[in-house]
Amino acid sequence: KCMEQTDDDMHKMLCANVHLGSTNSDYQMLQYVWKRTPTGVHLINLKKTWDKLLLAARVIAQVKNPEDVIATSLHRFGHRAVLKFCVATGCTPVTGRFTPGTFTNQITAQFKEPQLLIVTNPRIDHQPVTEASYANIPVIAFCDADAPMRFVDIAIPCNSRAAHSIGVMWWFLAREVLRLRGVVSRDRPWEIMPDLYFHREAKDMHKEEQEEAAKDEEKAPGFADWDPTVGGASTGLSAAGQVTDWAADTQQWEAEAGTDWGGAAASTQW
Repeated sequence: KCMEQTDDDMHKMLCANVHLGSTNSDYQMLQYVWKRTPTGVHLINLKKTWDKLLLAARVIAQVKNPEDVIATSLHRFGHRAVLKFCVATGCTPVTGRFTPGTFTNQITAQFKEPQLLIVTNPRIDHQPVTEASYANIPVIAFCDADAPMRFVDIAIPCNSRAAHSIGVMWWFLAREVLRLRGVVSRDRPWEIMPDLYFHREAKDMHKEEQEEAAKDEEKAPGFADWDPTVGGASTGLSAAGQVTDWAADTQQWEAEAGTDWGGAAASTQW
């Protein structure tokens, strides 16, 4: 019962469009499709998505050394999510271009012998999935409605093309793995937000930084905000912040200048 899907988890999936599949479908993925809309979009059964997510989390948690689990994503939408997942769980990330022979060629510097492979999209990540089949490595994949199921051992049905959907699914997988390991309690929500797993474009980040800098400049006090009436008593000004009579000060200076400083000095006995 504690591992059942909550309303908050369902709300996150719906907001991230996890249930929206592609217009095409693979015959092996039809068992995860709830129905098809009039526009031709296949709707994925989120109950089955949650069940397969928990199954994948159990398999990952059973691996003694987390570094023997490789999480990969060749698509840019999954780079940030994979890196965040590996930071949270201790797995090994492989993002960007996958070097052919990483699992099969021992001469290469990038050679690895993982016990488990997690891919974001089996269609895009076909190279690591194919090499994993040569080395008898189990494969966990986030599969869309039209994803090929060949060499995939555990398929998690979801929308594996949208940035928010990919980020939410990796976030759910990381949270469930940490809960099974006992790192995160099920009694309280995980403090890491799903937004950290979302892909962000560089131009959008630069635009946000410029907007924040403009707001800071508006809030910063400038010369136009200076009030000359403030602190008038300490500067010798009047209550209105102005000198009352400049001529009186001038006459006083002339009187002081007319005194006989030399006579006073001569009369002094050294």
